[in-house]
Amino acid sequence: MAETLHLEATDKAGKYRELIPQLEALVSGESDAIANLSNVVAALKQTFGFFWVGVYIVKENELVLGPFQGPIACTRIRMGKGVCGTSWERKATILVPDVDQFPGHIACSSASRSEIVVPVMNATGEVIMVIDVDSDRLNDFDTTDQQYLEQVAQLISTFYHA
Repeated sequence: MAETLHLEATDKAGKYRELIPQLEALVSGESDAIANLSNVVAALKQTFGFFWVGVYIVKENELVLGPFQGPIACTRIRMGKGVCGTSWERKATILVPDVDQFPGHIACSSASRSEIVVPVMNATGEVIMVIDVDSDRLNDFDTTDQQYLEQVAQLISTFYHA
């Protein structure tokens, strides 16, 4: 497959609906999980222009920075710390309209204003990584992002095995 995205939709949900099958095609047949994660993250950044998008991978008792697009980021996050660590601990998506109002928010970048974090789980229900998306605008994420980023998390779980 050519590494080019073809998106015609102008609304957010339409972009996600067009993007997800292209992500599936992009990762199919490629056995390297890091290459696949890198392309998924790049495609999300390219499609939506997110301020920061990436993954943190569970390694031992920490989330460790994986492939990402955007400014430099925190390298390690403990369970229950910040939005990412809380999502990992709760095994649930967390939407944060204003990161300054989230208790214990880890400010990797002071330009980040809102955030969504989606856990990626393996077949036994363990969190193996989280997808972290930041915006430089307040209240930039909604249930549409949640719905489709959870589908992206499901896709990642099919090729990434911890």
